[in-house]
Amino acid sequence: MDAAPVLPSRAPSFPLRHRLLRLIWMIVWALGASWTPKKLVRWRRFLLRLFGASMADRTDVRGSARVWYPPWLRMERATVLAEGVICYNMAPITIRENTIISQRAFLCAGTHDYTRGSHPLVTRPIEIGPHAWVCAESFVGPGAVVSEGCVVGARAVVNGRLAPWGVYAGNPATRIKERQFDAGS
Repeated sequence: MDAAPVLPSRAPSFPLRHRLLRLIWMIVWALGASWTPKKLVRWRRFLLRLFGASMADRTDVRGSARVWYPPWLRMERATVLAEGVICYNMAPITIRENTIISQRAFLCAGTHDYTRGSHPLVTRPIEIGPHAWVCAESFVGPGAVVSEGCVVGARAVVNGRLAPWGVYAGNPATRIKERQFDAGS
């Protein structure tokens, strides 16, 4: 009879203090923000700042959005995390000014090394450039850069660096055209 493979034990990827802050954060957001109407944007921004997020004026994180670790979130002026967005920021995520992350998009800054038996955590920061739009249910993976002015179409998958001012769609996200943009209208 063949013996089952012995997998090495896996220690937690983050220190106890980090894990405790995340636990407290989850409870605070669930009780104090997840149910709030859109108009309470300042209250939600206050809670995120209280837990270490860098939140510029006119940022908006909707109550149903989920931020995994506030200290690793940076949102510049006039940015939005819409309803149902998952910001799985196991590494820093930066969202530059005038950017929209639409409904149920998934920003994922962590994965696992599947080539090793212990599947160790691998994290890489994500950056979303100014004037970008990550459309509904898109996936932005670890280390991705959505450059200035990009539009990531609904349900597109981004895993690398996108060239500026392009419209991208599909899996993997492919540039389908140049974005025409009139900031004045």
